Amino acid sequence: MTAAGGVIGEVDRALEELIRRRVVQRSKTQISLAAPGAEPTAATVHLQLYDIREDLGTRRQGTVNEYDADGTLTARHGPPRYVRLSYLVTVSAPELEEEHRLLDATLRALLAQDTIPAERLTGSLAELGLPVPMTAAVPPPDDRDLATALVASGVGLRPFVNVVISAPIMPEPPAPVSPPVTKPLALRADSHRTGGSG
Repeated sequence: MTAAGGVIGEVDRALEELIRRRVVQRSKTQISLAAPGAEPTAATVHLQLYDIREDLGTRRQGTVNEYDADGTLTARHGPPRYVRLSYLVTVSAPELEEEHRLLDATLRALLAQDTIPAERLTGSLAELGLPVPMTAAVPPPDDRDLATALVASGVGLRPFVNVVISAPIMPEPPAPVSPPVTKPLALRADSHRTGGSG
């Protein structure tokens, strides 16, 4: 079952939880999915989703069969598609020294992970049971000028960590399969006597 917000919401929550447990912990640091404001009033880690595109290198063809505990075929569907969700991870704080300390802690937490930990996954991501790869501080493959994009969005020039999470998604629900025949077919011949003389 897909949680509210779909796969994007599930990735948002997984990334938030990762930062919360490894960076924020019991401090008063906040986590926001919005871009930082002009005048920060509290230490905040910002997880700004800025790009969504299919990871074409992982696309597969064919059919996937699903079976129940008894080995009975229950559904068929195509293989999952992987979608790359790209985040600009920035921090803001009233004091520059605090901002740099928070950015360093955030960078270390992100670099420590090659995948989103399974225990952080919810909804459809947890049900699929597939790895959810992530990279941090890797330049975009198409050389997008993210710093310029930050300035253009009104955020201003500030350091950021580019985080890309490749999440599996099922484009269509599985097609149910008719239950198997458990009894032999029985043919019944009904004899009809037509009326006539003789």
